[in-house]
Amino acid sequence: MSKVIGMGNALVDIMTRLESDALLHEFNLPKGSMQLVDSNAAEIVSKGTHHLHKQQSSGGSAANTIHGLASLGIDTGFIGTIGEDEFGLFFHEDLMKNNIHPKLFKVKAESGRAIALISPDSERTFATYLGAAIELSVDHLTEDIFDDFHYFHIEGYLVQNHDLIRKAVELAKAKGLTVSLDLASFNVVEANLGFLKEIIKKYVDIVFANEEEAKAFTGLQPEESLHEIAKDCDIAVVKVGKNGSLIKKDGTVYTIGVIKADSIDTTGAGDVYASGFIYGLVKGLSMQKCGEIGAILSGKVIEVIGAKMDSPRWDAIRKMVADVEQS
Repeated sequence: MSKVIGMGNALVDIMTRLESDALLHEFNLPKGSMQLVDSNAAEIVSKGTHHLHKQQSSGGSAANTIHGLASLGIDTGFIGTIGEDEFGLFFHEDLMKNNIHPKLFKVKAESGRAIALISPDSERTFATYLGAAIELSVDHLTEDIFDDFHYFHIEGYLVQNHDLIRKAVELAKAKGLTVSLDLASFNVVEANLGFLKEIIKKYVDIVFANEEEAKAFTGLQPEESLHEIAKDCDIAVVKVGKNGSLIKKDGTVYTIGVIKADSIDTTGAGDVYASGFIYGLVKGLSMQKCGEIGAILSGKVIEVIGAKMDSPRWDAIRKMVADVEQS
């Protein structure tokens, strides 16, 4: 069976439930965005939310996708950088216990962490201190890192490091891997638009975007943006929240619905949608079924706080996925 390797910011997610959006204004964080902050700003946010309920888990967009694939039984690996501290140890151990092959490089900086501020309407806003994660560089990447893998998934948050992304996709394509890219955040897309368009056209086979990211990339509404993105890759996916997702491959558009869900936190929904979709590709399923499996995972994860789900929930997901495969 095909194996999937991801590359992304190795972050520890600190999930924090807000009582209102007032703190977002106080911290000057645009609702729904991912803002990069320095250690001082991260400390201000941490202290300003000390009285609120928090949960900790390993995270980062690509790592969430890889965790989802591993939970579905796919052989996986993850490339990232961590510090020699408790957060780095936590991240490494979490990969190991989930049967994800760690390709982690240790650096002197503190491990990165993403403070996820969850609004009462379940929208999430990230104040992200990249720390060690930002030190992943071209020097860490060698041809053999992609040996025995067939799919390579990248999170868009890394595209600010143009040299890293360019070398990674060049090495992966030279090894014959299928490359997928999640655009990750509208503000990241806006800041790196020219580079993203170049890389996607030359190297990327599958593009995942939500409607805000798709609009930032194309200036168009969801369906029109789908057609535009699909001009430069084999498979384009535009996620439209409670309205499901749109997929285009070989000129055909597939409309995917959602499963019934009681949403309390949208963190990780896009990440695990990609898990389900790539799982379907690994299994050789149709675009419709790939999308349906993505919808199952994203529908289930929004019912919990954070991007990680417990064993009983995964048992239920695997049964639902098996039903789709057999239908």
